[in-house]
Amino acid sequence: MCATCGCGDESATIAMPGAQSGHSHDHPHPHVHPHDHPHDHPHTETVSLEQRVLAKNDLLAEQNRQWLAERGILAFNITSSPGAGKTTLLERTIRRLRAQRDVGVIEGDQETLLDADRITAAGARAVQVNTGAGCHLDAEMIARALHTLDPGRGSLLFIENVGNLVCPALFDLGEHSKVVVISVTEGTDKPLKYPHMFAAAGLVLINKTDLLPYVDFDLDLCARHARSVNPDVEIVPVSATTGDGMDGWYRWIDARATDLQPSPTKV
Repeated sequence: MCATCGCGDESATIAMPGAQSGHSHDHPHPHVHPHDHPHDHPHTETVSLEQRVLAKNDLLAEQNRQWLAERGILAFNITSSPGAGKTTLLERTIRRLRAQRDVGVIEGDQETLLDADRITAAGARAVQVNTGAGCHLDAEMIARALHTLDPGRGSLLFIENVGNLVCPALFDLGEHSKVVVISVTEGTDKPLKYPHMFAAAGLVLINKTDLLPYVDFDLDLCARHARSVNPDVEIVPVSATTGDGMDGWYRWIDARATDLQPSPTKV
């Protein structure tokens, strides 16, 4: 049981598309979430335990960040509510960028290999992390997934987090930046309802703009709400289905890729 959010992720598994489902990888590393914790402590002990969980995650995340930086791998943590269109966005992105650089994806879902199969069909290497009852990825899961995926030097890495706008805001994975995807079907006030996630984001993609004629959604007001909790956040309206606005997303990626080069190989 996770002390931070109450989810349980002891059943998390990592698999490549095409691998036999249900195969669990046992690792000697201590798990981020202590599971044998007695539940009769006062509230102050719960807060202390939460702080230790996050502190350990942050340490592992920094190790992931260093590992990625040494190899010049640009990693983005893609977050959203369920159904906002993250996987469709990545499919189109992969098809556009795969000719320019190697693209890898770590897929986070509670169950199934469905999204990893879609990513593989789009032309990228992928590894699926199934969290079981867990509602977010953590830095240890990413470390294990990186070992399995083994992305190449100078590659582009997308981490598609579990659909949830609460816990992923707290857990650093070692990424370069968090990207929040919100769809126009979700409501203009989403940034105000989930301020911690939007405050942590480097970019907000407002997806499914092709549906604007059919829904009650105000693009300008949503952008103002997002900037009220994160004045520096960049906002790009897109339609992952039609491709409208996607060039702004690609330019945002390119601007961060130009400043990131692989470190010299250590002798």
